[in-house]
Amino acid sequence: MNNASFVLPSSFSILQAQQQGIPGVFTTDFPAFPPVQFDYTGNVSRALWQPVPGTKVYKLKYGSRVQIVLQGTNIFTAENHPIHLHGYDFYIIAEGFGNFNSKTDTSKFNLVDPPLRNTVGVNVNGWAVIRFVADNPGVWLMHCHLDVHITWGLAMAFLVENGVGELQSIEPPPADLPPC
Repeated sequence: MNNASFVLPSSFSILQAQQQGIPGVFTTDFPAFPPVQFDYTGNVSRALWQPVPGTKVYKLKYGSRVQIVLQGTNIFTAENHPIHLHGYDFYIIAEGFGNFNSKTDTSKFNLVDPPLRNTVGVNVNGWAVIRFVADNPGVWLMHCHLDVHITWGLAMAFLVENGVGELQSIEPPPADLPPC
């Protein structure tokens, strides 16, 4: 299994394809968990160095409570990553170094007064845990602000479904909306 690298579609936007039912523009099979577990901050296999391009999104139901562990790796080189999420502010509930360990690192979670941001710095060989509520329907890109890192696989998109009613839904596009 190789590292996946997000690719923006060239003919239609993901949101336009979703709303108009245009097939073949994206898939919804972005994995919820890493498909390959390894020592992220250790000696990384060269098999993971070359990303496989694809337009995969992660679909979220309106109102979902989302927790994401952002894990730094030694793929290519160890670097920091300013990870930004469009369309949302999120709570940074924990940060640390090494490989995130769900059995021990959850004790570090700040659930009392975590900072609210739209960008988090994932330290060299470190990790960060963020939380937000998916209450803004649409397609939202999450990516590293260092542009070259996007080609390394540090980008993805969330497709947040409409909720119930007009205030929780995106208006349909106009009939004469041209493709991007």
